Amino acid sequence: MMKETIQQRIRASIDVKEQVLQSSLLLDTIEKCVGEIVQCFEHKHKLWFCGNGGSAADAQHLAAEFSGRFFKERKALPAEAMHVNTSYITAVANDYSYDDIYSRLVDGVLEQGDVLIGLSTSGNSKNILNAFSAAQKKGICTIGFTGNTGGDMKPLCNHLINVPSTETPRIQEAHMLIGHIICEMVEAKIFGK
Repeated sequence: MMKETIQQRIRASIDVKEQVLQSSLLLDTIEKCVGEIVQCFEHKHKLWFCGNGGSAADAQHLAAEFSGRFFKERKALPAEAMHVNTSYITAVANDYSYDDIYSRLVDGVLEQGDVLIGLSTSGNSKNILNAFSAAQKKGICTIGFTGNTGGDMKPLCNHLINVPSTETPRIQEAHMLIGHIICEMVEAKIFGK
């Protein structure tokens, strides 16, 4: 019985990734995101990530792949997860609102030419919506990693990677696969194969 459940979960994850593989729209979007990020780095700008809960962990993981290394021995690329300063997060959440934790950083730190990636399985996380709205006002490219519909983030994204699922774990698994692919391709374009 337990083996069947394990197999079902693995199959569900494979099925979602198979749908991504078969979507020419998603594949084209991933390719465009690689181009945006390469341009960002080539023009000495920064890549920023934001998310909540498991998506915050994924954001931090992906930022580390860029700022540390992925496959190649290479110089660090300027990438950061916006939630890593807990003093800042708790101060803004206390003094303003948790909904403002990312938008205040966008206003104060991000510059035109930077790229902001927001991970939200629902696409409805208020703090990410506010960050993307602030980014759009500054002319900053926004890339949304969401679930099936894109949620309220959809109109705020320059590029939307909406994984064809409504199940949070399956969406997050696909986000990490896609994030790793983007990192690998950016690394290859900037530093050669």
